[in-house]
Amino acid sequence: MIEDWNQFLMPYEQAVNELKVKLRGIRKQFQESNQHTSIEFVTGRVKPIDSILTKAKARNIPEDRIEIEMQDIAGLRIMCQFVDDIHEVVKMIRTRKDMNVVQERDYITNKKPSGYRSYHLVIEYPVQLITGEKIIFVEIQIRTLSMNFWATIEHSLNYKYQGEFPSEITRRLENAAEAAYQLDEEMSKIREEIQEAQHLFSHGKGKDERFQKYLNK
Repeated sequence: MIEDWNQFLMPYEQAVNELKVKLRGIRKQFQESNQHTSIEFVTGRVKPIDSILTKAKARNIPEDRIEIEMQDIAGLRIMCQFVDDIHEVVKMIRTRKDMNVVQERDYITNKKPSGYRSYHLVIEYPVQLITGEKIIFVEIQIRTLSMNFWATIEHSLNYKYQGEFPSEITRRLENAAEAAYQLDEEMSKIREEIQEAQHLFSHGKGKDERFQKYLNK
């Protein structure tokens, strides 16, 4: 039995905080060198205690095996602009020496029946504690902004309907998932133009031109 949940969750919180700093640091390095960064932004969380217990009960996981059998207590989400960026991030994570990929689930090539798309990695990450090194599992979900929008809405509806969606909602969610995917596909086709425009804007040219037009009115 887990007697002290705060103590149990502390390494997971440390892992999430450290990984957010590292991944945001990668984004900044690309920006500082005027290169396209595959990482748009990063979020992270530690699963709440009640969610851990609910999932453990549903999957018949004893409390003394939660640490071994539950791989998403610590979770990170990496958002990308383009689908190709997702694969670049996956490659980057595979080559890092400070983490070890132990599982991959490609829900982009093989979408779920609901329409859900994302790329999931489970990594082993070493956390340095005062008692020594502790290796824990962290789940990383990598998706585009449109995939994330759809998944966020679906998650909210799932909470309301407890997984039992009315047929009309199911149909509309499937249509919305396909629309989100088509949006990603279209944006990928004009990726170079988008990146060039973003580069110009980030260096002030776009802002300067808009300001000049305002002055000339």
